[in-house]
Amino acid sequence: MRPNITLSIKKQAAEKIKKGFPLIEASSLRLGLPQIEEGSIVQLHDESGVFIGKGYYGKQNKGIGWVLTKNETEKIDSDFFVNRIKSALVQRKDLFQDSATTAFRLFNGEGDGIGGLTIDYYDEFYVFTWYSEGIYEFRSDLYEAFQKVSSFKGIYEKKRFASKGEYVEDDDFVMGERGKFPLLIKENHIEFAVYLNDGPMVGVFLDQREVRNRIKETYAKGKTVLNTFSYTGAFSVAAALGGAVKTTSVDLAKRSLPKTIEQFSVNKIDYEAQDIVVMDVFNYFKYAKKKERVFDLVILDPPSFARSKKHTFSAAKDYTGLLQEAIAITEKDGVIVASTNCSTFNMAKFHKFIKEAFQNERLNYEIVEQFTLPQDFKTTKAFSEGNYLKVVFIRVKGR
Repeated sequence: MRPNITLSIKKQAAEKIKKGFPLIEASSLRLGLPQIEEGSIVQLHDESGVFIGKGYYGKQNKGIGWVLTKNETEKIDSDFFVNRIKSALVQRKDLFQDSATTAFRLFNGEGDGIGGLTIDYYDEFYVFTWYSEGIYEFRSDLYEAFQKVSSFKGIYEKKRFASKGEYVEDDDFVMGERGKFPLLIKENHIEFAVYLNDGPMVGVFLDQREVRNRIKETYAKGKTVLNTFSYTGAFSVAAALGGAVKTTSVDLAKRSLPKTIEQFSVNKIDYEAQDIVVMDVFNYFKYAKKKERVFDLVILDPPSFARSKKHTFSAAKDYTGLLQEAIAITEKDGVIVASTNCSTFNMAKFHKFIKEAFQNERLNYEIVEQFTLPQDFKTTKAFSEGNYLKVVFIRVKGR
């Protein structure tokens, strides 16, 4: 039996929760945090003692837990999880029936009603990612519920609740059959090699599906393409399949080279005809300027925070400077795909970074189109931080 604890919520925070805000924050507690165990059920009351929601305590970098229901009599049990997962399955029905795409997000945390948990689908295999010890306490109930409503070949899990939300190293296999890796999945007819048992990330970021497709279908043909912070080269593969003259992939991580070669190879692209560079992106910008290299299409998708020997990058502080570096090596009328997954600023602030960068470079620009998360990464309007992805296609104009 899980402990059941009542928490009194300050007036302003209580009003937000009443309007659908799902995150429980330490700063919202009127009497401070009592002695409490991870996974405890918490009843939330406003300052008048009126029930406003029920959830669980689970400390993660975003807060101390999530609201799960506003129904005081609803139990948080296997049936509760069955209903949430069943609803998510129905909403992704079209994706399950799309033969061109065999990888997507089935369950997106608070957007689907259970903050702190995501479930991704990879061609009959699933990966559960747990973001706090609190939600992990419900592991048995959730796996039991999942087996009731979904068939699968195998299930893997990622535990992201070490200090600072880091990945907990483990075998990651949970049940069913073990996958044979690399597992080849499809995304809008592109093939990607993924590894469900190899660290915190599997080899491709599913939230960029629509952006990759747009690059392939609309922007790549006949163009020279620079893909920075390229990871396993997924954007480069999309550009090459879209008819790019040549792609250049740049990433500091040594493993990016064999991983990018693998992604080109599974799509029958001659990787030797492409450039794959293991280098600090900022050093590459200097190199490209020195060699007077310019590109028709430049893709910027940095991590929210990164540190190398010479550089520390924070998207919230340094994106304007990064964009200026990209502008300097982009052809006139070329396109920059500026992307960030940083949740600490919104799209309006991102547009300010873009404006500032072009003003500093004394160039004009045109916003061609922009993207946020695809529909399978379901979000809720009451929690704008959950819609973290911001991608803007910018055409570089003259002075």
